[in-house]
Amino acid sequence: MKKQLKKIKKEKVIRIIKWFLAFILIFLALIIIFSTNWTLENYSIENFDQILFTLFSDVGTGSSDLIIEFIKENILIPLGITIVIIIIILFIKHIFRNLEASISIRIRKKTLKINFYKLISYIAVLSLFLYAIYYAMDNLYIFNYIKYSYIESNFLEVSYVDPKDVKLEFPDKKRNLIYIFSESMESTYADKENGGAYDTNYIKELVDLANDKDNINFSSTNLVGGARTAFNATWTMAAMISQTAGIPLKTSFAPNAVESYEDGALVPGAYSLGQILEDEGYRRYIMVGSDLTFGGRRTYFETHGDYNVFDYYTAIDKGLIDEDYFVHWGYEDEKLFAYAKDELTEIAENDEPFIFTMLTTNTHSPDGYVDESCDTDYDSPYLNAVACASKELKDFIDWIKDQDFYENTTIILVGDHLSMNTYAFEEIDPNYIRGVYNV
Repeated sequence: MKKQLKKIKKEKVIRIIKWFLAFILIFLALIIIFSTNWTLENYSIENFDQILFTLFSDVGTGSSDLIIEFIKENILIPLGITIVIIIIILFIKHIFRNLEASISIRIRKKTLKINFYKLISYIAVLSLFLYAIYYAMDNLYIFNYIKYSYIESNFLEVSYVDPKDVKLEFPDKKRNLIYIFSESMESTYADKENGGAYDTNYIKELVDLANDKDNINFSSTNLVGGARTAFNATWTMAAMISQTAGIPLKTSFAPNAVESYEDGALVPGAYSLGQILEDEGYRRYIMVGSDLTFGGRRTYFETHGDYNVFDYYTAIDKGLIDEDYFVHWGYEDEKLFAYAKDELTEIAENDEPFIFTMLTTNTHSPDGYVDESCDTDYDSPYLNAVACASKELKDFIDWIKDQDFYENTTIILVGDHLSMNTYAFEEIDPNYIRGVYNV
């Protein structure tokens, strides 16, 4: 009797484990499929490094709306569907509980009897899971990532010049540098007459800056142009590193590797713009309207130039915004420019040269953010954000020009990378070569 009860108990435990494994496999498969679709719908991504880097780096506060949306669409919905599928399977099993069907497989002298319906269920669940893996690997460029990981390249050996090996000469009176990274800002947004891809000029103010004879716009044409982005320089942190250190950002497999490096953090051994200017006696500042920790940005700027940081939490600490204030990625660009004016006014009171780096966020995909002071003249929410950013950047630069320190200051205004928005470029010429704005 005890042996029989023990056997029944063991069979019950095995059944529970089987159902649990089936639940987990179905749930994971749906998460993978839904997450892949969500990524493709919201972000234009061309390599897996960006995804891998984000997964293994500290996201800080990130964008709370984005995180909540991801959880709802890619975890809660798959969870609900998985529960429904399991209920349907249990219902079907109950209906056909008295129906016997099996397959017998004879191996040598032993005969293996397999329940037909169980076999179909196992194959279906396993097939769904394997399909999900293949679907993600194919659409998120994971196959390419694995393939190219085994191909050696001498690109850096041939093309990279270490700034430490170059003699850099500074004038006696060193110029200040204001370096503005404008999120996803492209010359593409201009009208065709000025070298863009649209009939409407969404960045009229920035086009005027680029066309100003006193300014420099690097272009491959006589029109407003922009830079083409190199591989592994196509997201914000990678773009910041490529522009300030001259190298791409390659991901690491180690969990939290972004925060774990002791020497050089993200790019060990790189000698960046911040370090060059640090050695020349410049004071270094970086201001963002988000949590600088996101994506390893704090690590990079603190270990490559020991920058003074002003981010979302700095604004809270200074009492500029309430602790529970959170708009878009932290605080909106309208506040970023206002705070930057106050900081620059204070910084410029010293005699030492400075570099002041900024990063805007209002034009971040998928839809951007439009400040309350801006108009919404267009049907596209994202292009409204782009047009708003153009006006705000021009106003901010006009303010700088009115300051006493401007006479000895150079401004670099550049997009960090091409936009990852998935719908704003649907109607442009597919042969148009998009470029990152610069002036």
